[in-house]
Amino acid sequence: MTTDMNPSGTETETAADDAPTGRRSPGPGPGPTAEPSPGEAADRAVAGILDAVVRPAPGAPRGVVVDSPPGAGKSTLVVRAARELVGAGERLMIVAQTNSQVDDLVDRLASKAPGIGIGRLHASDSRPAPEALRHANVTAADKVADLLEQDVVISTAAKWQWVKTDQPWRQAIVDEAYQMRSDALLAVARLFERALFVGDPGQLDPFTVVGTDQWAGLSYDPSSSAVVTLLAHNPAIRPHRLPVSWRLPASAAPLVSAAFYPYTPFRAGTGPDDRTLVPGRRGDGSAVDAAIDEAAASGWALLELPARHTVRTDAQAVAAVAATVRRLLERELTAHSEQGSAPLTPGRVAVGTAHRDQAAAVRAELARLGVPVDPAAGEAVTVDTANRLQGREYDVTVVLHPLSGRPDATAFHLETGRLCVLASRHRHACVVVARAGIPELLDDHPATDPVQLGVAVKFPDGWEANHAVLAHLAAHRVRL
Repeated sequence: MTTDMNPSGTETETAADDAPTGRRSPGPGPGPTAEPSPGEAADRAVAGILDAVVRPAPGAPRGVVVDSPPGAGKSTLVVRAARELVGAGERLMIVAQTNSQVDDLVDRLASKAPGIGIGRLHASDSRPAPEALRHANVTAADKVADLLEQDVVISTAAKWQWVKTDQPWRQAIVDEAYQMRSDALLAVARLFERALFVGDPGQLDPFTVVGTDQWAGLSYDPSSSAVVTLLAHNPAIRPHRLPVSWRLPASAAPLVSAAFYPYTPFRAGTGPDDRTLVPGRRGDGSAVDAAIDEAAASGWALLELPARHTVRTDAQAVAAVAATVRRLLERELTAHSEQGSAPLTPGRVAVGTAHRDQAAAVRAELARLGVPVDPAAGEAVTVDTANRLQGREYDVTVVLHPLSGRPDATAFHLETGRLCVLASRHRHACVVVARAGIPELLDDHPATDPVQLGVAVKFPDGWEANHAVLAHLAAHRVRL
């Protein structure tokens, strides 16, 4: 997330004078209360969260949970909470789920608070990223004993579980908490007394390579997310939520909110005219260029191939994805937004797929077309799976639909979080590449998962979310 949540102005009310007598007019009555601006709504939400974390009421639960939609400012909230806790005299530990998340948090916090001492705890056989170590107030070590004098110590859950200490931290922050399995939380919970849990409930569930049926329905199911288990055992905790997405444009936030967050709706932080994509070159009349023009104008495009059952690495779909990316760059688009204007460069474009072999095939085809895909050689297009695109942001994304060309609808391809991640990485536009026939596929393959006692039914499920997204994309279809 690159946009901070800035305070907005406030409105004042005035009353008109009653003409000859000089008395105040009673006016038309109180009327409906005006909806707060996105900035005001975000500021109010953040203020309430920080009060609950830094100044908890007597008897308040030991955990604070914050649900965040895509691009709502999770990282900004974590940095602000860390600064306020340290300012209140607290020593703090922060738990993230991957080394890249840890390094990003270290970089953000060190940049925003150069006066805070930050410890980067890492494994003995690895080193943090250069962007985390470039700050004078960052100290890296593979033993926590070498970092105990730091105000904040940050590491992954996998590293924290091996830490031994006689004196636990009073405060902790768990970032991307919905990506954390409950068994990982159990392994680190002994290290702190109170915690702020921040995460996106619409993203992919924690991953496990072993079967978990034996624990299904139990409150201590180790495959459940840390937040789900925490709330099951602590009913007094009422999650807060961030109500505004600063990443998703006004063209995308309503769809993503309705399709994936029906019980925790959010809105875009920008208006319909605040962001535009302007091609520098005209299209050549092809379906690919027509899809690009549609996406630039409306924020969405569905580039639809003929219906057909294919192998997973569908060569025609891969070629369509690669051709779309190449034309995006050849047409020299300019992205205009509240952050200014900038050309659409390879580093601001991403391709999302469901499988690694699909990503590899797209990468190879892009390289054949001369599109840069190797970050080591300079700015490059990102091509990766939904799992690895979580938390990342681009101006334009091109998505290979998980159900494109499939003869069946498996639980993996229908996972709501996978489609949510793929559809919510962009600031300007998203082009979805898919074969026709997905709605019919969904109707022909109703849910067959066994019903298990004690297991909460997910809503929306994969069928409903896919139908909602496809119904919206139907108005932006370009047939190839």
